[in-house]
Amino acid sequence: MSESMSTLILLGSFLVMVFLRFPIAYSVGISTVLCLLSMGQNLSVLPMQMVRGVWSFSLMAVPFFITMGVLMGTGGISDKLIALANSLVGWMRGGLAMVNIVASYFFGGISGSASADTASLGSILIPMMVDQGYDADFSTAVTITSSCEGLLVPPSHNMVIYATTAGGISVGALFMAGYLPGALLAISLMIGSYIISVKRNYPKGEKFSIKNFIAQLGRSIWALAAVLIVVVGVVGGVFTATESAAISVLYSLFVSVFIYKGLNWKGVWENLEACIDTLAIVLILISLSGAFGYCLTNLHVPAKAAALITGVSSSPVVIALLLNLILLVLGCIMDMAPIILIATPILLPVATSIGISPIQFGIMVVLNCGIGLLTPPVGAVLFIGSAVAKLPMEKVVKATLPFYVCMLITLLLLTFVPQISLWLPSLFGYSV
Repeated sequence: MSESMSTLILLGSFLVMVFLRFPIAYSVGISTVLCLLSMGQNLSVLPMQMVRGVWSFSLMAVPFFITMGVLMGTGGISDKLIALANSLVGWMRGGLAMVNIVASYFFGGISGSASADTASLGSILIPMMVDQGYDADFSTAVTITSSCEGLLVPPSHNMVIYATTAGGISVGALFMAGYLPGALLAISLMIGSYIISVKRNYPKGEKFSIKNFIAQLGRSIWALAAVLIVVVGVVGGVFTATESAAISVLYSLFVSVFIYKGLNWKGVWENLEACIDTLAIVLILISLSGAFGYCLTNLHVPAKAAALITGVSSSPVVIALLLNLILLVLGCIMDMAPIILIATPILLPVATSIGISPIQFGIMVVLNCGIGLLTPPVGAVLFIGSAVAKLPMEKVVKATLPFYVCMLITLLLLTFVPQISLWLPSLFGYSV
């Protein structure tokens, strides 16, 4: 069968199953099997490529980072981070909205998960904001959009997946690249929140007190130290990302059980069971995506996609906008990990051909996917936020519209101002 027909079978069957709401792992696996059959290849290729897909030392960091996030997220640190954020920005108009955004930045640096951020911080802050006079839909919109900061701020396991998929990308460089974009997203959301808060006359918090801030910082230092273990250790060359992740799991276990005492040993085992469920899904996706990528490579899909996109226009600006548009559309119909695993091999060569660094493109991919988590029909974080707030999804989407604008502005700045992503990695000696 011709390459064109096999490509149509691979991508066509995959998209049909996605739109029919098949589980994404089934969509990837079945479309890969159909493609291999159309290419006349032995199906023994499938398990071989699945094993090769997870045969990576860097990927060992993913289970550890997920476990670390779950332990710290349920170990009593949410209250500490909220109090720290309140002491820092709670004095502003719409102070609790600002607290929500800053707390997400702190919490994201520990959990690396937008879903965990929304579920844990949202369950505390949304009722608190409503009690103080904020609209429930606004409170939910702030919570779900700010949770995407955690995807950019290390340790983000999605960045590890991108680094492995892209090949030859330093995890440490990606970690350093995420700090300024995460801060930029937070500032953008804070500006949007402030404008809405002034318009609706939302309340202010107590006046800023340096004494209170230092006291709250002291109470939160155990949680924030987990980030230092990862970032300082990796950037300083003390240990690899995988080793830092393993150490962070032990540290988070110690802090959650013995320092903050938010977990007992029964709770630890329950959390480990939840981690296994999550890891099973992630690793099955990664392994199947390895086989899917094998088909893409053999059918020369990346080269054809590059030719198709560059054939639309020779302008780097137009091509960069097209790349973002493709990722945003994929985000509306797929979850984050599958997009990274499937789209990176296709779109990265196009990005590098117009001068976008693989590190910068990684930040673009992560933020695009983060926006996808907030958009129907498969926005996981959108669903979680609606469930936590007990609001219809349509009402939450409407309240989120101004924040979509803030996030898109941030995305455009990251696309066309590369130094926002590349300055810190280059400062620490990484090749960008």
